[in-house]
Amino acid sequence: MAPQRFHEQFDHIQRALPGVPLALGPDDSAEFIYERGVVLARDGEEAALVEDTVRSHFTEAPELVADHVRRAGPETNRSGITRIQVGDPGDTDRRGDHTVAGALRALRQAEGRSGRRLVSRNHVVSIAVNACPGDEPVPAPRTEAPNPAVAEGAHDPDGAVKVLVVDTGLTSDYRSYPQFAHTDGDLQTRERDDDGVLQQYVGHGTFIAGIVTAIAPDTDVTVRGTLNDAGAILESEFGDRLFDAVEQGGWPDVLSLSAGTSNGRVDGLLGLDAFMRELNDRGTLLVAAAGNNASATPFWPAAYAALPEYAEAVLSVGALRGDGEFGACFSNHGPWVRVYAPGERLVSALTGFDAPVPYVYQHSTYDACRYGFTYTCTCQSPRHTGALSDDDSTGEPDRVTFDGLASWSGTSFATPVAAGLVASWMTAHKERDPRVAARQLLDSCAEFAEVRGAHVQALRPPTWRPVPVQRPVRTL
Repeated sequence: MAPQRFHEQFDHIQRALPGVPLALGPDDSAEFIYERGVVLARDGEEAALVEDTVRSHFTEAPELVADHVRRAGPETNRSGITRIQVGDPGDTDRRGDHTVAGALRALRQAEGRSGRRLVSRNHVVSIAVNACPGDEPVPAPRTEAPNPAVAEGAHDPDGAVKVLVVDTGLTSDYRSYPQFAHTDGDLQTRERDDDGVLQQYVGHGTFIAGIVTAIAPDTDVTVRGTLNDAGAILESEFGDRLFDAVEQGGWPDVLSLSAGTSNGRVDGLLGLDAFMRELNDRGTLLVAAAGNNASATPFWPAAYAALPEYAEAVLSVGALRGDGEFGACFSNHGPWVRVYAPGERLVSALTGFDAPVPYVYQHSTYDACRYGFTYTCTCQSPRHTGALSDDDSTGEPDRVTFDGLASWSGTSFATPVAAGLVASWMTAHKERDPRVAARQLLDSCAEFAEVRGAHVQALRPPTWRPVPVQRPVRTL
C-alpha cells in the first residue's frame, strides 16, 4: 500500500493503544506492528533466563544500555507469558527498535540449544493486520438485500449451534434487525465522535454476526468487544482477553475471529500458546481470517491450521473476489490457507436501523491497484479518505447515512461465511462436533477457485450472489 496511507492507519492504531510506543517490523518493512522496548517470554524459569541473558548481553554491548531491562508486568497470568522491558519506555520513534532486536539476538544461542523459541516481540493483533483494511463500508441501497441472503431454517433453542464472534462488539441498535433475535454480546464502547460521526471499525462485529445468522439461522451468536479499540490489541493481552471471552458464556462450538498478525515465523504466537492448547482440548473449532496483506507469509492465529497439532482445531479462511472465481486482491494466500470464501462486496447489517447515523467521508480513486491486479478491485474503487481512515481530508466531505445494511469487503467477512457454513452443516447433519463438521464440509465440497495461479477449495453459500467485476477500459 502507499506509505502515506500506511502511516495514517498506523496512527489510528497508535491512538487506539495510547501510551504504548509502537514500531514497524521487521527492520521497518511494515510486515507487522509491535510494542517498542518490550519482549515476551514464558512465565517462570524461561522468563528469568530471558531477563538475565538480555541484561548480560546489553551490559557487554557498547551500543545497548542494560539499565531498562526488567519485568514489566505480572510474572504469571492465564496467557502464560511475561512482558520484559528492554528499552526506554519513553522512546516513541516508530522505526525499527534496536533494543528489541538486540534482545532477540541475545537469545539465539539459548534457543538453538533448547530447540524452541524463548523470546518474542509483543505484536499488535488487529482486524486491520498491517493497519490497512481491505476496504471500508458504504451504505447499501435500500432496495438491496443481504448478500449472502438469509437462508431458510428455524431456530431450535435447545439444539442451536453456539457461535462466538471475537471482534469489536455490537452497535447499540442491533436488536432492531430481525435477524439478530438470537444474537447478543457486548455493545461497542464508543460508536461516534463528538460530531456524531462513526468511529473506526464501528459495526465490524455487527456486520460479521449478520453474515453468520444469514447463512446459519439455527445459531446462538455472541459477539464480544475484545477488539473494541479500533480493532487492535497487544499480543500480551490477547490471550487473557480470549480466555475472558470464552469463559463468559462457556466454550462455543465455533469461534469466529477476523484478526491476527504475521510475525516472520512459522511456529505461532508466544502470547497465544496457552489459549491454543486449551482450545485444542475443549473441542471448539477456531475459524480464523487469513488476513488482508496480499501475502503468502503465515498469519496467526489462522496459520495454526498448518501445524499438525492444530490442524483439526483451526480452519483458516482466505477471501474470494466479487465473482467468486478468483482470490480477492487483498487476501493472504499460501498452503497454510485451508479454504476460500466470498469476501468482496458482501452486504450485511451495520447500524442505524432505529436511529440513522451520519457518516462523513470523501471519495478518492487510485490510479492503479496497489497489489498489482489489473481488474477494478477495492483499492481502485471509490474509497473513504475521511472519518474512518485519514484524518487530514481536504475539501468538503460528503455526508451519508447508514440506515440498515452496508456493503463491505475484506478477509474479515470471508471468515464468518465459513463459520456459518460449518454451523449450517452441523444443523443439517445433526453433527455435534464442529471439527468433524468442518472436515465433512470440506470433504464434500467439490468447488474450486483460482488464487494466484493455484486451484484452491472454495466455499460458496447457496444464498450468496456473485458481484460483477468491472474491468478497466484500456486506452491506446
